[in-house]
Amino acid sequence: MTESFNPSRLPLPRFRPATAADLCVPTACVPADASNGDVLALFTGRRELMTLPVVEEGRPIGLICRNIFMSQMSKPFYQELYGRKSCIAFMDKDPLVVDAGLGIEALTFRAVESGEKALADGFIITRAGQLQGVGFGLQLMNVVADMQAERNRQIMHSIEYASVIQRALLRASDDALAAALPDAGLVWQPRDVVGGDFYHVARYPDGWCAVIADCTGHGVPGAFMTLIASSLLTQALQALGPRDPAALLAELNRGVKDMLGQHMPGQPAAVQTAGGQAVGAGYGPGQYNKGASLSNDGLDAAVLWFDGATRHLSYAGARLPLFVLAPDGDAFGVLEPDRMGAGYAETPAGHRWPVHAVHLPPGSLLFTGTDGLFDQIGGERDISFGKRRAQRLLLERRDDPAAGLAALLAAELARWQGGQPRRDDVTFLCCRP
Repeated sequence: MTESFNPSRLPLPRFRPATAADLCVPTACVPADASNGDVLALFTGRRELMTLPVVEEGRPIGLICRNIFMSQMSKPFYQELYGRKSCIAFMDKDPLVVDAGLGIEALTFRAVESGEKALADGFIITRAGQLQGVGFGLQLMNVVADMQAERNRQIMHSIEYASVIQRALLRASDDALAAALPDAGLVWQPRDVVGGDFYHVARYPDGWCAVIADCTGHGVPGAFMTLIASSLLTQALQALGPRDPAALLAELNRGVKDMLGQHMPGQPAAVQTAGGQAVGAGYGPGQYNKGASLSNDGLDAAVLWFDGATRHLSYAGARLPLFVLAPDGDAFGVLEPDRMGAGYAETPAGHRWPVHAVHLPPGSLLFTGTDGLFDQIGGERDISFGKRRAQRLLLERRDDPAAGLAALLAAELARWQGGQPRRDDVTFLCCRP
């Protein structure tokens, strides 16, 4: 039976690393007993020669730079005085000499260490001590630039593929959001190709759960944190269910701290009982982590549970507020978050986030987002976009569909940002349960 094609079994192509041999230009040379008149004749007859190695039995002992030599020999009476003397009089006795097999990176360090002359006048390339040719600083810089461009291309290709993976992980939440909340709009805009914000939406027979989270960092480090936090959140939902937002935040806190070893000296690591409460330390009852944490990463989050039958909303927040606009209200109410982030070294392993429970009449508008929205600098005075501006914009267009409100807010943020750089990842949710 013919085995099916599997590209993963094919070896990756291996490219030979660039070496000094790739820069080697064959060149004329002169023996040590050659006269300055001989060198002058060579430089005069071969204008392409910029440097001239001096050799003894094929081994380079110095390098004559065309510009320096011709400048000296053009002085009055120098040809008469030095024309018959040995060429070593104008020779650089300590040029940079490298083996043809030396890697480009090592060659670059050697060239920089030897000073300007190696980049300006060139360097000698040998193999087994015998002269092979010369290399020039401009060539070296071009090769280094090409290598860096190729590395950047490979890195960007990897990051772009990571973005595909990150977006794919959010697809299930997009589908759940569309099914659970027909009147909803969600914007996710990483600052870079990948980002440190993520969201999770899940539909249940009796309601829905939504989490908006802002992990430490942005770009690749932030994306790594989203993978950790998202995985821990999935495990917490499977173990505890979605109906207690505070318990989910507490579980996220313990999970991140334990996974990254982020326990302050003397702070107990979390151990759960069957009831999910934190007791003692992860290193055994009564033991404490005596070493300081090497990292301090975590997340801010808003965790929501909505009961479809009773229309009760439960919310727990770690630094991310929830704004609620009643159908007949003239301003947003704010459910304030706890000031403690989840997972950070300074956050106690047994910290418990308070839960806000509110009844939502039909037509109520919910809004929450990460600080990338509120902290973006812009406008005529280069100030933050701010929570009040976002609330005011939504209040003015309160009757629009939630998806339209989210799009409007994103457009206003872009207008506000103007020519300012994006400061952080941006994620926000508008919905009417």
